[in-house]
Amino acid sequence: MDSAATDPEEHREIRRTLRELLAKRAGPADTRAAVATPEGYDTGLWATLAGTLGLPGLALPTAYGGAGCGPAELALACEETGRVLTPTPLLATGVLAAPLIAALGTERQRSALLPRIADGSLTCALALPGGSLPLALGLTGDNTATPWAGGGRAGGVQAVPAPGGEGWTLYGEAGHVLDGHSAGLLLVAAHAGGFPRSRTLLLLVRADGAESVPGLVRRREPTLDLTRPQATVQLRDVGAELLGEEPLDVPGALAATGRTAAVMLAAEAVGAARGALDRTVEHTATREQFGRPIGSFQAVKHRLADLLVQIESARSLTRCAVADGDAVSAGLALAQALDAQRAAAAETVQLHGGIGITWEHDAQLYLKRATADELLFGPAVRLRARAAERDGLLGADGAVA
Repeated sequence: MDSAATDPEEHREIRRTLRELLAKRAGPADTRAAVATPEGYDTGLWATLAGTLGLPGLALPTAYGGAGCGPAELALACEETGRVLTPTPLLATGVLAAPLIAALGTERQRSALLPRIADGSLTCALALPGGSLPLALGLTGDNTATPWAGGGRAGGVQAVPAPGGEGWTLYGEAGHVLDGHSAGLLLVAAHAGGFPRSRTLLLLVRADGAESVPGLVRRREPTLDLTRPQATVQLRDVGAELLGEEPLDVPGALAATGRTAAVMLAAEAVGAARGALDRTVEHTATREQFGRPIGSFQAVKHRLADLLVQIESARSLTRCAVADGDAVSAGLALAQALDAQRAAAAETVQLHGGIGITWEHDAQLYLKRATADELLFGPAVRLRARAAERDGLLGADGAVA
């Protein structure tokens, strides 16, 4: 039983449209071809998903070209793209960057950037130092208590006012930047002010329409999960524009974005887990041992049934987090979804037997996605610890309150 059958009519229509399109244009061969492109995704498919279906603008206001929907519709889109591991800039652009521009940007910046994000003509990337993404978004810790942006010391990205007082200059490096090698706009988190006025800012580096930006070096990284392109971004006296106007609560805006991102990532992980389970059920119905399909053995049925319960529990928790909109529910939903995704991927490889670990088979793609997601956004134990801390169950030192 798929709990998606209980969706409202408009959600079922969105799901049906997306599933039909992805079935035609995002099959296993299409995905392998897409990750081999310079962008790391199918630009033609993205143009359809964004320009025709409006995925990156689902949760943006209609005044800026968006659909004016809520997080439930965006989560549904993430679940369906996750189901077939479709590589797209939706997470980097529509989930991470767009809410920050909408929350912090000036009216001029919002009017110039959000309509282009909504129609898919502009892709974005959030560039954070090192592996600080889950901390910066407040998923695994308090993003105001740790100097994840550099803290005025070596490392991270430093921002200083440009000569003449117009704009800013950035110097430093950010790693593991989702879609950072191809995005037309970089949102760079940088430390500014030194010790007296130490603070974190978000700055815009525009790379669309230009063959090169002086001082900007972007290099696509080799990654475990090829369907989730990442890059190293080096900035050597690169000119940038401040997002918004000071004073700004950048940590607060990042934490708010993190709450939404956690739910979208949970939905995506649930979709990937269900996609892996569906493939495994199909395989066990055709693979035979001792003259009968292995799916007819009671032990295999129990394993698949346990997986279904775990996945549907994660989906239910994700839906609750969409409705609640609070950080505790979002963190718990993501932790549960990552666990379900990892369990589904492991069983997929196990029940496919020897072919499940080969490069030619798709099972390994689900296992790599599950592993990489936990490395990028988790681990699940830290997500739960942070949720417990937020809920007052744990103190800041990790002891039971």
